[in-house]
Amino acid sequence: MLSTFRTALLFLLPVLVGPHLPAFANENPPTVSSAVEAWLNSPHADYSSEAFRHWDEDGEIPTSCAVCHSSSGFMDYIGADGSEAGQVDNPAAPLSVVECATCHSATAEALDSVVFPSGAMISNLGSSATCTVCHQGRQSTSSVNAAVTGLDNDTPSADLNFINVHYRVAAAMLFGTEVKGAYEYDGKEYSGKFTHIPGLDTCSSCHNPHSLDVALENCVGCHKVDALGDIRTSSVDYDGDGDLAEGISAEIQSLHQALESAMYAYASQITGAPIIYAAGAYPYFFNDTNSNGTGDPGETIYPNRYVSWTPRLLKAAYNYQYIAVDPGAYAHNPHYAIQILLDSIDDLAEKVTVDMPETSRP
Repeated sequence: MLSTFRTALLFLLPVLVGPHLPAFANENPPTVSSAVEAWLNSPHADYSSEAFRHWDEDGEIPTSCAVCHSSSGFMDYIGADGSEAGQVDNPAAPLSVVECATCHSATAEALDSVVFPSGAMISNLGSSATCTVCHQGRQSTSSVNAAVTGLDNDTPSADLNFINVHYRVAAAMLFGTEVKGAYEYDGKEYSGKFTHIPGLDTCSSCHNPHSLDVALENCVGCHKVDALGDIRTSSVDYDGDGDLAEGISAEIQSLHQALESAMYAYASQITGAPIIYAAGAYPYFFNDTNSNGTGDPGETIYPNRYVSWTPRLLKAAYNYQYIAVDPGAYAHNPHYAIQILLDSIDDLAEKVTVDMPETSRP
């Protein structure tokens, strides 16, 4: 069946998108067959993934999810189906992926501005606009502030639940404080858009638009590294471990782990309810019933979800997840990532002892 589908795509794609496909970085435009093969093997075409199968039993994808989890929902959202842009009018059929026409319609190619969950509008996005619609997350600083306003910072509240920014928030990370995708603490300054060199400053100049892979060969001309995670341009030791040879990704990972430790200490000492994090289990934070710091069988299940949230802990957990769901944060906006991690740790350190070396904030 997949072979038949592949053959049909090879025949229809020139009709759907015209004779020319967008080039990846500085390469020549790909052939139709190579674009189709790359797309078929990408996450955007993975019919078996949870991102596209989650609603199978429901029989439809709700309008709040359809924009990014179905081709028809996305086209509805941008108005490519003739409907009003900026909203999804109807649920989408399940088992729908990001198809060729999703990004290659005339409406999609004309899209240039996108509104983020914070309400900020970013314009002049060009070819990155279609990517930005779905890779911006669903929450922001204002979402968290709305939830915690009026509550004591260190008293657990039954009114609080974990706020999940959602997944793959590359665009929100890229624009930093311009869109306030992370939780930004009052009185702190944060980095805006992370700018890159001309020619490598759009989504598709770094990521193959069909396979979604990043081409290391486009980076090593300037960054003399063997792996993307080894890239580093700063001589500042942000995590205080004394290692200036490690990539900036290692600095972010170190601070991410430090934040997790600080959250665990805070939950145990201040709320009296130890907490654990499990990346693959919704809603990600659970009660550590045996206080061993590990998600054991029977703990990382929804009925055992963490419910002893204080505003201070919720803010930190939101930022912890924000970093966790963007594995490319080190390339998208490393300084913004480091700032929100350090500020989250510092805020928790007002109530508990955080054992870590002296750090530097960008």
